[in-house]
Amino acid sequence: MLKSILICTDLDRTLLPNGSQPESPRARAAFTRLVSRPEVTLAYVSGRHRELVEDAIREYELPLPDWVIGDVGTTIYQVGSGDWRHWSEWEEDIAADWRGLTAKDLQPLFTDLSPLRLQEESKQNRYKLSYYLPLQKDIDALQREMALRINAQNLTASLIYSVDEAASTGLLDVLPARATKLHAVEFLMRHQGFDVTNTVFAGDSGNDLPVLASAVPSVLVANADGEVVEQAKAKALQQGTMAAFYLARGNFLGMNGNYSAGILEGVAHYHPDTRHWMEEDHEQ
Repeated sequence: MLKSILICTDLDRTLLPNGSQPESPRARAAFTRLVSRPEVTLAYVSGRHRELVEDAIREYELPLPDWVIGDVGTTIYQVGSGDWRHWSEWEEDIAADWRGLTAKDLQPLFTDLSPLRLQEESKQNRYKLSYYLPLQKDIDALQREMALRINAQNLTASLIYSVDEAASTGLLDVLPARATKLHAVEFLMRHQGFDVTNTVFAGDSGNDLPVLASAVPSVLVANADGEVVEQAKAKALQQGTMAAFYLARGNFLGMNGNYSAGILEGVAHYHPDTRHWMEEDHEQ
């Protein structure tokens, strides 16, 4: 019998039903039943900063998590009963990649790259430099040029591209190399005593790909864009991690596999013992 499980989930268009596909009516209630179990530790893993995560919790009546990995992996908060404690150990871990520099220090490296437009100040932080860019631009060429400039400064960074479907715009984050969602999830696992036998990650978009294609058991919700599905499969095949990748298909507990229904389906795929925790007639 499973003793403990860490569920890490992206928010927008993964747990939050804010995409174009329909949500199964009973799915979020079943998700809340699951994560209310004392055996479950819950982490939200999001590109959102703290205030926007709190907005989502209120707007969608989400359960309060134990942890929040925010800002595309550059911040970690221990939430617990509602007191958000900034986990400074994580920032200390990623700071070495930029040798004491911050996001503001890196901005001058890219000022002449016309496709890039700085995101709002509220979406930046010490270790996250974020840009908007048009969807039609050659992303690969742009990322190669940016990587050359970063390497010339003897810095190590990750360039994470994703798409804001609602705004029809591209998003590009420059992060310390270790500040990806994957490394943040692994850091949390390591420091909280979890491993690949009792962790599940759920996501839907480009900035989730490093985790989806890793050895961490992961689920891609059914509403994910077809291009992300193909990229996730290709990366998992390349890295030999297909056994740790699951694509939600629907028809689990009568639900469609989108959003939280897909999370539940994935968790039950890896840990069948959890299914009865999700069902309406189960009493704790």
